Amino acid sequence: MATSLNLYYAPGTCALASHLALEYSGAPYQATRLDFKQQQQRSPEFLRVNPKGRVPALVTDRGVLTETPAILQFVAQSFPQAGLAPLDDAFLLAKVNEFNSYLSSTVHVNHAHKGRGYRWVEADDSASLQAMQKKVPQTMTESFTLIEEKMLQGPWVLGERFSTSDLYLYTISRWLEGDSVDVQRFPKVADHLRRMDAQPQVKKVLASQQA
Repeated sequence: MATSLNLYYAPGTCALASHLALEYSGAPYQATRLDFKQQQQRSPEFLRVNPKGRVPALVTDRGVLTETPAILQFVAQSFPQAGLAPLDDAFLLAKVNEFNSYLSSTVHVNHAHKGRGYRWVEADDSASLQAMQKKVPQTMTESFTLIEEKMLQGPWVLGERFSTSDLYLYTISRWLEGDSVDVQRFPKVADHLRRMDAQPQVKKVLASQQA
């Protein structure tokens, strides 16, 4: 089990899910904030931690972990007493990984087309960039329609069992307003967002990120 954990994060990013997982786990950890406006994710110091130049990055006694699904599973398995994953049920654990992978590989990418379209097209191709940005409300709506109708069992992603998937869903649901998508179109997602907002662990982490 990891005994020394340091999470590198930036406010407003998907690193919130990992930050929440650490807080819910009860693990001793520290959180190191990066200022993306100052390009600290591209600094030589951070690139030695994570050559990808992105967050989250979790420094453990055994090395550095990156990518949200991997960090979420590591925290859940390292601190099983917190009950953040159904470690006793292979099928349900696979459902957690399925959901988290969908958020990472599809929903996050849809969102990223708005602000980081240069990853997919040339920066000077303004027409393509604008077309990509314009499509974000549509693709995010399509993704959350699927989540609402087929994936979010309610009250939590797995039904009655809380998991890291709820932390990740909450993180990305917070982006909908900025993507010009009304969360109220999705009653189950909106209710999930409201209940997560009320959790003391969530309030604590958000306050620390905004300090």
